[in-house]
Amino acid sequence: MKYYFLFLLTLILCSCTKEIKIDIPNFEEQLVVDGTIEVGGAPIVILSKSADIYDTTELAAYLLSFVDDANVKVISGQDTCQLTLMLPTELTIPSQKKLAEMLSIDWQEILLLPIKVYSNNTIVGAVQKSYTLDIDYHSKHYSGETYLPLPTPLDNLYWKIEEGAIEYGYSWATLSDPGNQYDAYKWEVKRINKTISGEDLDAVFKRVNGAYFDDAFFNGITFSFYYNNPLKRKDTTHLKIYKRYYRLGDSVVVKFSKIDQAVYHFFNLKEAQMSTASNPFASPINVATNMKGGALGVWAGFSPWFDTLYCIP
Repeated sequence: MKYYFLFLLTLILCSCTKEIKIDIPNFEEQLVVDGTIEVGGAPIVILSKSADIYDTTELAAYLLSFVDDANVKVISGQDTCQLTLMLPTELTIPSQKKLAEMLSIDWQEILLLPIKVYSNNTIVGAVQKSYTLDIDYHSKHYSGETYLPLPTPLDNLYWKIEEGAIEYGYSWATLSDPGNQYDAYKWEVKRINKTISGEDLDAVFKRVNGAYFDDAFFNGITFSFYYNNPLKRKDTTHLKIYKRYYRLGDSVVVKFSKIDQAVYHFFNLKEAQMSTASNPFASPINVATNMKGGALGVWAGFSPWFDTLYCIP
């Protein structure tokens, strides 16, 4: 009886086994767009080619993926501006810093990269205007549109010491979100405390995780919220347990930008994808794009509002 039971159990388990075959589609190279324009700033567009997920990751391959033979234009109303290919060192200083922010690297490092981007200083973003990015590349046409909405100022910006921390705290803000309309935002910061040489402590703006948010749950409501500190510290006297806090005496410029819905969806899904990339149990996420014609990426417009946070009681 014992052997019969084992035989029957083995037979049941084997009968429940099914071979699953997954057809993985062949890799198809696509154009990747990383373009931005903000109020008061020139457009910056980085074009590259998508890579096969099974290819080896090497710096040389990454640099070879950049596209430098496309025809790129920005259109607003009746005005059309041709973008030209430029080295980072050929950009204006504000555009250099914006490029560094786009690539999440330091300003001085961006000047060493052997890449070229598309830009033109004769056109700058203006509030409540739409801008179309128009690209012709290898007999294919791509386009995307972004809108620069009216920025929403913060009601209040303040620093509050964490209980028991004595000289460390988060940045707090109060926002009155406009009612009866869709609004989405981006939060960035940089410190303007001076170094020994008289330069700003941070050359470019940095963002934290969750920097992008919309008013899906607070439309038309006034509320307060806080953000931690994403900036690198080289001060050895800053306690490590308070790494993400601002310190007494810090002076921080907050850049609070308004973005349109398509831009928010792109960056929100991109952040979600990056946060779960190493989790084998996470559901796959397809990042949305506002580009037409089969390109990946985003053409993003930002309408910033600035204020300075002084970390004093």
